[in-house]
Amino acid sequence: MDFSPPFTVIDGYSKDNNGSAGENENANNVDNTKQMTSGKPPRHLSVMRQCGSTTRLLAATDLAMDVGVVNKTSSDEKSEFLPVLRSGSCAEIGPKQYMEDEHICIDNLTDHLGTAADFPVPGAFYGVFDGHGGTDAALYVRANILRFIVEDSHFPICVEKAIKSAFVRADYAFADNSSLDISSGTTALTALIFGRNLIIANAGDCRAVLGRRGRAIEMSKDHKPNCTSERLRIEKLGGVVYDGYLNGQLSVARALGDWHMKSPKGSACPLSAEPELQETLLTEDDEFLIMGCDGLWDVMSSQGAVTVARKELMLHNDPERCSRELVREALKRNTCDNLTVIVICFSPDPPPRIEMPPSRVRRSISAEGLNVLKGVLDGN
Repeated sequence: MDFSPPFTVIDGYSKDNNGSAGENENANNVDNTKQMTSGKPPRHLSVMRQCGSTTRLLAATDLAMDVGVVNKTSSDEKSEFLPVLRSGSCAEIGPKQYMEDEHICIDNLTDHLGTAADFPVPGAFYGVFDGHGGTDAALYVRANILRFIVEDSHFPICVEKAIKSAFVRADYAFADNSSLDISSGTTALTALIFGRNLIIANAGDCRAVLGRRGRAIEMSKDHKPNCTSERLRIEKLGGVVYDGYLNGQLSVARALGDWHMKSPKGSACPLSAEPELQETLLTEDDEFLIMGCDGLWDVMSSQGAVTVARKELMLHNDPERCSRELVREALKRNTCDNLTVIVICFSPDPPPRIEMPPSRVRRSISAEGLNVLKGVLDGN
């Protein structure tokens, strides 16, 4: 994988356009003139620009590293950037006997809903649903969660409230469906995009990771029972965490369905269907989003997945092939679960090569160190 973060160089010198000519200003001007004559920049710098330098490239597959994101300027904040959305997905049964995962990819909400919905363009919706104890819960939530969101009274004025309400309403509606096995359950991870706004909602242990110029930005938190905040919530509501399992039965702290483990509707219980939300404003630095079930994240770090995905997109710029490669890599690492991966790109172009500046630190070995090394080599 090619990494090379941008770095800052001096492009010009600031000039004082003020007409006053105090003694301090004259002294500074003389000082600056001396510095410019000697090839040095003046002390008061205001004009800077970002540029890159072609140098050696670093390869990394599963290494968490900070590649340096360009600092936002006022012009960046006011930019007219709009994502161009395209996605690809891959789902495999893996080593398990049954496939219980479901997912959904809608790149154009306006075309999908077929109405003149009042929300910014582009609009898109994606979801990963990791079922357990059967497929009924995952199938039901996949088919209905978007409807519950757009039909909520808070939509589209307050999308966050609409999403939280939709998760709970979908859970209740599933419990009321007598034709389904309400003891089955599912985690739910959704991504809703309105213009530049990306809203991630998560209940369970699926995960969404943003690729920002090669750097992994986690957009959701895994809801495991032994997570400190989840354990406190569970125990406060009368539940227990035994050997990493909620009430000794379930390996997630939040899920829809599983009504054999829940209290009557409307009452709080240790197993929650309420999602946690995280929102961000997309910029030119945001290249793609990876959404995956725990079958991927059990064997791959967030940074490792971003590194693999970015390398693939630079080669062929195909999000579907990229998702297949992530699934293939997880299988090579002996995942024990079903696998579902969605890759959403925010630009029609592949991620650009990131360049590293040459190191300004000279590394050398002292004469004493050289003699010690020589002695060790001679001794061997």
